[in-house]
Amino acid sequence: MAEVALLLPVMAEVLEEKMKLDPERSRYPHCIVWTPIPVLTWLFPFIGHMGICTSSGVIRDFAGPYYVSEDCMAFGKPVKYWQLDPSLILASGSNPWDTAVHEASEEYKHHMHNLCCDNCHSHVALALNLMKYNNTSWNMVKLCILCLVYSRYISFGAFLKTWVPFILLAGAVMTVVLTLHLR
Repeated sequence: MAEVALLLPVMAEVLEEKMKLDPERSRYPHCIVWTPIPVLTWLFPFIGHMGICTSSGVIRDFAGPYYVSEDCMAFGKPVKYWQLDPSLILASGSNPWDTAVHEASEEYKHHMHNLCCDNCHSHVALALNLMKYNNTSWNMVKLCILCLVYSRYISFGAFLKTWVPFILLAGAVMTVVLTLHLR
């Protein structure tokens, strides 16, 4: 029994190390990650590209028709992440998180990509539904809203990468409108 008591802190430390984020290597264990889509995010800063990471932090994202990338997001490195709690997984098995991410990725290798309906958000939603995360039903709209509310920027530079193009475009439009209106 004493051996078990000695192992518990070691096991907790190993688990904590596994859960650590490593933005330099783009490792986000148990996370949903997000990156801007050029032009689209410049116009609508809440719309972007989403992926889901394995328990070791490897990013999987539905990047285009019949293609799910691994460790190379379609629009660049993530700028935001939302780390989820693996204890909220209700699916059974030895590694339900990774199994669900793998099964969703395999399924989406047979899907045509559609910007509005069957897209990267749908791929992430399927993975969460397969693992029965938080015993709720996931869809792309729910993911978009919750990611907007709960995700964190990786750095201040990541925040700027998301918002500066929108602010510059909005400023240019306002300048033109005010200039034409004041004539």
